[in-house]
Amino acid sequence: MSKKKKLNLPTKEQILEVLANDKTIKSRRDLGRAFGIKGEMRTPFKLLLRGMSKQGLIGKISKNQSSSNILPSVSVLEIPKQANPEELYAYPLQWRGQEAEKPKIFLNFSKNTRVSPAAGDRILAKIKYENGQYSASPMKVLDKPRTNQIGIISLDDNGARLIPIDRKQKEMRISAADLNSAKNGDLVEVEVKITGRMMIPMAKVTNVVGNPQSEGAISLIALHNLEIPYIFPNSVIKQADEIIEITFDKAKEKKREDWLDIDFITIDPITAKDHDDAVFAKKDDDPNNNGGYLIYIAIADVAAYIKPNSALDKEAYLRGNSVYFPDKVVPMLPKRISNNLCSLIEGKNRPSMALKMQIDENGNIISHEFHRIMMRSRAKLSYQQAQNAIDGLSDEITEPLLESVIKPLYAAYDCMKKARQKRAPLDLDLPEKKIVLDENGIVKAVHTPERLEAHRLIEEMMIAANVCAATSLEQNKTALLYRVHDVPGREKLIALREFLASLKMSFSKSDSISPKDFNRTLKLAKKNNKSEQVNEMVLRSQAQAEYSPINYGHFGLNLDRYAHFTSPIRRYSDLIVHRALISVLKTGSVKQGEQHDLVIAGQHLSNTERRAMAAERETNDRLIAQFMSEKINSHFMGRIAGIVKSGLFVRLVDSGADGFVPASTLGSDYFRYIEDEQAMIGERTGEKFQLGDNVEVKLLEVAPMAGALRFEIISDGEFVAPLSKNRSRGRNNNSKRNHQRSRRKHT
Repeated sequence: MSKKKKLNLPTKEQILEVLANDKTIKSRRDLGRAFGIKGEMRTPFKLLLRGMSKQGLIGKISKNQSSSNILPSVSVLEIPKQANPEELYAYPLQWRGQEAEKPKIFLNFSKNTRVSPAAGDRILAKIKYENGQYSASPMKVLDKPRTNQIGIISLDDNGARLIPIDRKQKEMRISAADLNSAKNGDLVEVEVKITGRMMIPMAKVTNVVGNPQSEGAISLIALHNLEIPYIFPNSVIKQADEIIEITFDKAKEKKREDWLDIDFITIDPITAKDHDDAVFAKKDDDPNNNGGYLIYIAIADVAAYIKPNSALDKEAYLRGNSVYFPDKVVPMLPKRISNNLCSLIEGKNRPSMALKMQIDENGNIISHEFHRIMMRSRAKLSYQQAQNAIDGLSDEITEPLLESVIKPLYAAYDCMKKARQKRAPLDLDLPEKKIVLDENGIVKAVHTPERLEAHRLIEEMMIAANVCAATSLEQNKTALLYRVHDVPGREKLIALREFLASLKMSFSKSDSISPKDFNRTLKLAKKNNKSEQVNEMVLRSQAQAEYSPINYGHFGLNLDRYAHFTSPIRRYSDLIVHRALISVLKTGSVKQGEQHDLVIAGQHLSNTERRAMAAERETNDRLIAQFMSEKINSHFMGRIAGIVKSGLFVRLVDSGADGFVPASTLGSDYFRYIEDEQAMIGERTGEKFQLGDNVEVKLLEVAPMAGALRFEIISDGEFVAPLSKNRSRGRNNNSKRNHQRSRRKHT
């Protein structure tokens, strides 16, 4: 007996979006057809439209759809790409008013605004009309329809075709006349045209972006797809080239202190090209602070070179942050600044923002003070070098520094570890895979870098510096841009509790949740060999960190106040904090008109950060898919990393590659998605595949440019009680043994 498909009414937002986007809709019948409204759904759909009309969301509904002469109280707007992030405005996507031109609508943001639109976005907004002028409060950022698709040109015996980079798009043919000089492997923009009596979609090349394969730059696809600026305008390059390096004359200097005698060192990844931070520590000789340390942290003084509202400043703000790919870096600032003038290069005098911090033997911060200084890095160390030195394997660089610099740093960190342990931040164990490329930009290896104490040392000192920056600005009653991380939402906590219950584990039912509650659960999961499942679900339960002038703390770090201060070369948020500190220190000035609206700046920089993360993730997926393309039909060990109604996402243990297993390929049983258990369970066999389970898979298909892999699971799941005794869902009546044999036969 077939299961009757349940029809759902569209939401009000979906109706408004379709009305705004589809100019062919002229009547209520057209609108119903667009949503597939039939039979018993017609009456509730009609009532929904009537209610929207009474609310003023759309014009009066009749058989012939019409719109009000003024905008509805909720409308779809489009923000122009050239709009200033500080003064966002928009136009209605469709305008049927009496005026010839679309009205310009300025966007209002309040403390309660939770969406972060950017230039080029489409939004759903609440409209206000007063004194002949529209304004709008953003409600939701809508998916942007791409007017031009992008893809890779592939030439074959039959001509040319477009291999889409979007997994949801289909391949299209391209006639020779429409290639626009594009060559095999080129990344191109195309427009779609419908041809012939069969109405077949064809592609026409409108712009050749470049050739990712010949350039060894798969990242080019993500940069273009997510509209990330990666070429500096000539005006910005010219301004960077004209900057004069800051020198230091102690006799003449009034606002910058001489810290050149302090033995700072930088500790970074071995491949680092820019160095934001340098550190030094020594025992505190204060008799009242027995066992305590003085920690000195120097941070690149980017504000010394980047003046507010300059071409360099505007471009840095537009980019928001640097973007890091395995094959390249897209810097926030031109290389002359990021890799040279601002970078704390070994042996070079560099202007810096510095923090002197006094800690006690338990790592508590007793006092701190900021300074504007000139410093010189004594040595450039990698994390591995620093760790080797403290482990007794010094080299010619670290040996002279071991007693005077490296050991005191680790001793100070030992104190800080005590404070961290007492604070108990969220302790997730999610090791990241690192992609290693060869000289041609092809994946050579994928590995998990070792997590060293040297990493934790720098991390803990930078966290402390960020706390001190927020504290100083608060004490001086100066507005600042916090780095905030909200408490997990109620719905996510309910989902986590239900999932843990399926593993026979519990979680606090209190409304007051702290990181300690999660850490207890993570510790128990590790003891019961369920770390993978629980770490994944705890991560999913967390809110997303963001930038905001409204402080609601950092839940993950378990801190009351926190502001990014330590990476101004690669994050504009840190430059904003630096300028505020300079103003407090009275070692420079930022005029009122030069300061950013911190609400808008926070939303903009949160957006650019998420955009960068998406680009990095997309590029890694494509590189690994390319790497896997020669391994079709190979078997791999993996872990279930996600479950949806249509199937399972599996992450391979060795490479970290993510692929999809359609539910229809799990076997001849009917598998049902059980959301509260994050599992797929067979109705008749009771075979269960759950988030975090280890599975063996076979690679069936690879789409390298889309970064997509398709697997088949060839190992068995756990067998539990079947979901249903009804064994007649139109499939074979099979036993557990037949089910296993069926899957192995497919293998």
